[in-house]
Amino acid sequence: MPDAYLPKEHHYSQRTGWLRASVLGANDGIVSTASLMIGVASAETSASGILVAGMAGLVAGAMSMAAGEFVSVSSQADTEKADLEIERAALQAYPEEELEELTQIYIDRGVEPVTARAVAEQLSRHDALSAHARDEIGLTEVASANPIQAAWSSAASFSAGAILPLIAAALAPANLVTTVVAVVSLLSLAVLGWLSAKAGGAGCVRAVVRVVFWGAAAMIVTGLIGAAFGTVV
Repeated sequence: MPDAYLPKEHHYSQRTGWLRASVLGANDGIVSTASLMIGVASAETSASGILVAGMAGLVAGAMSMAAGEFVSVSSQADTEKADLEIERAALQAYPEEELEELTQIYIDRGVEPVTARAVAEQLSRHDALSAHARDEIGLTEVASANPIQAAWSSAASFSAGAILPLIAAALAPANLVTTVVAVVSLLSLAVLGWLSAKAGGAGCVRAVVRVVFWGAAAMIVTGLIGAAFGTVV
C-alpha cells in the first residue's frame, strides 16, 4: 500500500511531560484551596478571613508546587545525565562488548540473531549513545525530564485550579460559602477529570469518579476539623 494511504497514528505519550504536572497542579489547586476555605468557614470565620485564607493558600501552593516539581524533576534529570555518562564511557572503553549487549537486547525481543547484529551495527554507526539510551536504559526525548516545564506547568495549573473556589467564595452569600465552594469545586474537579482523561486517551468515567471522590473526601475532613476546632475555641 502506498505511504499516502497509511493512517497517521495519534499517540498520547508525548504529552506525559506536561500533562502529569498540569493535572496534579490543577487538582491540588482546587482541592487544597477549597478544603482550606471550607475548614476556615466551618470554624465560623468572617467572609474576609475566608478569602484571605484562600488567597494565601493559592500563592503558597503555587510556589510550593513549582519548587517541588523543579527539585524532583531536576533530580530525575540528574539521574538520566549520570546514566548517559556511564553509557558514554562504556562505549568508549568497551565498544565491542556494548555492541554485543545491544545485539542481545534485540535478540531477547524476538529478532533473529543475524538481523539483531545488523541492526545493532547500523544503529551504533548512526548514534551508538542514543541507541543504548533508548533500548538499554529506556530514555527517550519524549519521556526525558524537563524541570522548567514541570515547574511552570504545576504553578500555572495550581493557580488556575485554586482561583475557581476563590471566585466561588467571593461571589457566594455569606451563609452559603461552604456549600457554594464545595459544589463549584466538585464540578471543577469533574471537568478536570474529564479533560485529563480526554487528553491522555483514558476512560472518562473512572477519571471523573476518582478525582471527585478524593476531592470530596478532603473537603469533608477539613470541614469537620474546622468545625471541631471552631466549637472548641
